[in-house]
Amino acid sequence: MDKRKSGGRGPAQKSGSPSRAPGGKPPSGPKGKPPGKPRPEARGDTRAERAPRPPKEGGLWLYGQHPVVAALGNAARRCLRLVTTAADEDELPSAVRRALEARDIPVEYADRDVIERLLPPGSVHQGLALKVEPLEELSLDEACARDEGERAIVVVLDQVTDPHNVGAILRSAAAFGARAVVVTDRHAPGATAVMAKSASGALDVIPLVRVVNLARALDELGEMGYWRVALDADAPATLAQTDTTGAVALVLGAEGLGLRRLTRERCDTIAKLPIGGMESLNVSNAAAVALYELVRKG
Repeated sequence: MDKRKSGGRGPAQKSGSPSRAPGGKPPSGPKGKPPGKPRPEARGDTRAERAPRPPKEGGLWLYGQHPVVAALGNAARRCLRLVTTAADEDELPSAVRRALEARDIPVEYADRDVIERLLPPGSVHQGLALKVEPLEELSLDEACARDEGERAIVVVLDQVTDPHNVGAILRSAAAFGARAVVVTDRHAPGATAVMAKSASGALDVIPLVRVVNLARALDELGEMGYWRVALDADAPATLAQTDTTGAVALVLGAEGLGLRRLTRERCDTIAKLPIGGMESLNVSNAAAVALYELVRKG
């Protein structure tokens, strides 16, 4: 990749059976007692007398109108069951009715307490709960591939752990046309209902890509033609003063900890937001402002 002029520094270098005693008796434990738990028959509890455990129900419950409508409208999302407090189909929100037209799933009309028993306490469900299967995750190549010279934006998060923040970043990324949000496989939240609610449907709009090694992923993005721009409050130049044409990978650090050293070293330049009166912004707010600036500059 051609080096560009920027306010930050240039690209860094890439750096069996239990044994028995004679006579066929099991070995004795302390005070002559056989080791281990007694057999079921000794407790009067045989396998035949035990009631079978019910199988665990798989899937994930999404709730709230925006996440439910987005999931129903995502052909890649397998939807299993919709529970609603509406009295009948006519009382469903029009967006839900339209989204259901392409789906063949059961709809259950139930009281509010039925939905609340399915969801975590305090869930703002708006009378809608949708049982879904998790989305199949895309690889970095699949989500971020682009044509030569094509404009593209990818958001990279360095161990951001709050699902509300990741959800809000997904929402901003979808709103400003980013290709994907990249997170670490560890030290990052799962694609839970809390994240889906914070994303307001964006979890079914933009890929959430998990990578094992973030430094290696940034190397791969560089090889794919992405100019890797990290946000840091101590950078000498603002994002507006930095060359961000072409394909850009916007890299943001974790809440409170910022960018790790290896992450910073894999970036081509460091930039800051022109913040006055506050030391920093919440990571999701910083992402939204930075994405707006990238789109504004084109």
